[in-house]
Amino acid sequence: MKKAIIAMSGGVDSSVAAYLMKTSGYECIGATMKLYDNEAVNLSDKSCCTEEDVADARAVAEKLGIPYYVFNFKDEFEKKVIENFISVYERGGTPNPCIQCNRYLKFEKLMTRMRELGFDYVVTGHYASVEEKNGRFYLKKGKDSSKDQSYVLYSLTQEQLSHTVFPLGEYTKQEIRRIADKQGFINADKSESQDICFVPDGDYSAFIEKYRGYKYPNGSFVNKNGDVLGEHSGIIRYTVGQRKGLGIAVGHPVYVIRKDTEKNEVVLGSNEDLFTDTVIVEDFNLIYPETEKELRCKAKIRYNIKEADCTAVINKDRAVLKFDKPVRAAASGQAAVLYDGEYVIGGGTIV
Repeated sequence: MKKAIIAMSGGVDSSVAAYLMKTSGYECIGATMKLYDNEAVNLSDKSCCTEEDVADARAVAEKLGIPYYVFNFKDEFEKKVIENFISVYERGGTPNPCIQCNRYLKFEKLMTRMRELGFDYVVTGHYASVEEKNGRFYLKKGKDSSKDQSYVLYSLTQEQLSHTVFPLGEYTKQEIRRIADKQGFINADKSESQDICFVPDGDYSAFIEKYRGYKYPNGSFVNKNGDVLGEHSGIIRYTVGQRKGLGIAVGHPVYVIRKDTEKNEVVLGSNEDLFTDTVIVEDFNLIYPETEKELRCKAKIRYNIKEADCTAVINKDRAVLKFDKPVRAAASGQAAVLYDGEYVIGGGTIV
């Protein structure tokens, strides 16, 4: 009998994932990753990893009759996710900590624990799926296009994909809730976590300043020519594409088009200034087999946007994307993910 560790967050998705694996004949254990101390962040009802989430996950595991554990991964989470989150902001970028958490916690740290325990698979409640063809493993979009999470999973390697199961890939969210309700799960109607787990109130700058123990200095808002337009209140408070909350009036709409961390300047421009037809990607992970170095595909430069047609030139761990039509606000630190229909070709970090 194959053995699977179910990454249980306390939410409905991972709970149903556990149910589906058990009913498919796997020997299962449930595991919640302890990633930080609850008192270290301002928790809200939309955050994950709370004590209530642990209680919900344990209740579902007990109902399913599977063992349940809490694994302490706080040190690794702080090093790989929180520190990266802060340093990317400090370098002028816009981080995506969910991608880092998947890469280093769920599919590295938890997979290491899987091997130590003699198990075969790590299972999560992501809306995606893995397909094997001719000995190679492919990452596919989830059936529910409104919930598809393949974008945040692009970093999975062949080794990791071969030991990963996404049982929700062929289901819609509504179907998952119906299954949970039918099974009497305590979290069948639980709301989804929508914020970054360790910054649930969304105030990233306050979290970073509290973590670092100092306030980032004010600097200048400037236009593309370097003319000073006003004063900003700390460079970490702004992201590329931002319009609201700038606290400056120049008589017409302005947007953050880039940040100069060396000069401590936030550069403002028009909406048109945010568009580019070329995006450079580094730390690129190729899931597809290496064939031609230049290929036609579609790409996403943020999670909640439509894919755009482009030509990708891939050279080892670097890719240059040339879009048919300019794309808006390609922010350093975010991910660019390439698609061939329902399959993920690969992805990396925008520079």
